[in-house]
Amino acid sequence: MNTAGLLDGVRVIDLTRVLAGPYCTMMLGDLGADVIKIEAPGLGDDTRQWGPPFTQTADGRRGEAAYFLAANRNKRSMTLNLKTDKGLEILKGLIRQGDVLVENFRTGTLAKWGLDYETLQQLRPGLIVCTITGYGTTGPYKDRAGYDFMVQAMGGFMSVTGPAAGEPVRAGIAIADLATGMFACNAILAALFARERTGQGQLIDMALLDSQVALMSYVASNYLVSGELPGRYGNGHPNIVPYQEFRARDQYFAFACGNDGQWRKFCTAVHHPEWIDDDRFATNAARLTHRAEVIEMLNTLFATRDAADWMALCDEIGIPNGPINNMAQVFAHEQVIARQLRQDVPHPTAGSVPLVASPLQIPTSPTTVRYPPPLLGEHTEEILGSLLGYDATAVTTLRNEGVI
Repeated sequence: MNTAGLLDGVRVIDLTRVLAGPYCTMMLGDLGADVIKIEAPGLGDDTRQWGPPFTQTADGRRGEAAYFLAANRNKRSMTLNLKTDKGLEILKGLIRQGDVLVENFRTGTLAKWGLDYETLQQLRPGLIVCTITGYGTTGPYKDRAGYDFMVQAMGGFMSVTGPAAGEPVRAGIAIADLATGMFACNAILAALFARERTGQGQLIDMALLDSQVALMSYVASNYLVSGELPGRYGNGHPNIVPYQEFRARDQYFAFACGNDGQWRKFCTAVHHPEWIDDDRFATNAARLTHRAEVIEMLNTLFATRDAADWMALCDEIGIPNGPINNMAQVFAHEQVIARQLRQDVPHPTAGSVPLVASPLQIPTSPTTVRYPPPLLGEHTEEILGSLLGYDATAVTTLRNEGVI
């Protein structure tokens, strides 16, 4: 078993903040990469202030924002003022020892600092450079700041999300940010693999809008093939009926018949064989056409018993179903517990912080939390000393000059 991590020996210079970039670099850190998070002195990542909730220190003071904790484990934090010449020189020194550079500044910021892709390749041949922006580095929107909410709106997501007769709704999480982080991580891993064979670096141009449009997947395909605008179906599915939430006698639960075989099995189990032979309900295509009737008759049926009874029946006959859990129920769920999706990690000021574990389950090379989400600048002196050879006096000078 490899406990060092699959990316052991890979160094990532992380110039990102907020969510898409930090989520990407956290995934790389989970896989074993040495992630050096560069933050502005005295301020740090914006999300350090995005609370409450915050952790508490041992003496009762405000600690770290939960939002920051969510995307910054397995990183070392270094403060560096990139608006100073000395700060940029230190960054260049780190880049010379890096394998991957990830940034989410506005388009062209690195180039203004004299760190365009060609210069970066001269500093560190084979460097993989990943740029994350709202709209990409080309096109009429390339200079716009990107926000998840706006991208969910522009990318089509909100047009298909929410009640059929209600207002457009965004996802309850920053889905465009998180997806971009995951897509960026995939691209970086592919670039690292290619570099092993060719020795060449890569320039990766990731955009929140691109990621959101890509996430529309089969909904976008439905439109491109048919030319018909997709509507909103609440929790329903545009291509499968039934596939949504239903109200049992006591509460809602999730229920689906993903194919006609499951539909027939369910109808038999609930003693409604006539639904199998009815031309309106016999096939998925027919049920799509008669969606409202199917939903109405199932709601009438499910209202006669508690959700737990229906879910037990569905489990018995192999029909997809599930409870609609709140977060407390999620982390109390036996499967979530079995998969160890909560991790309590030692922390320098909070004592311990609870984190959502990495979903990357790789038993042969498991992910580990080597570093809790760092305090601002926690590793500045360590990095300057071990990687760049600065002694204590030089570090003090840099701090007095506002460089770190």
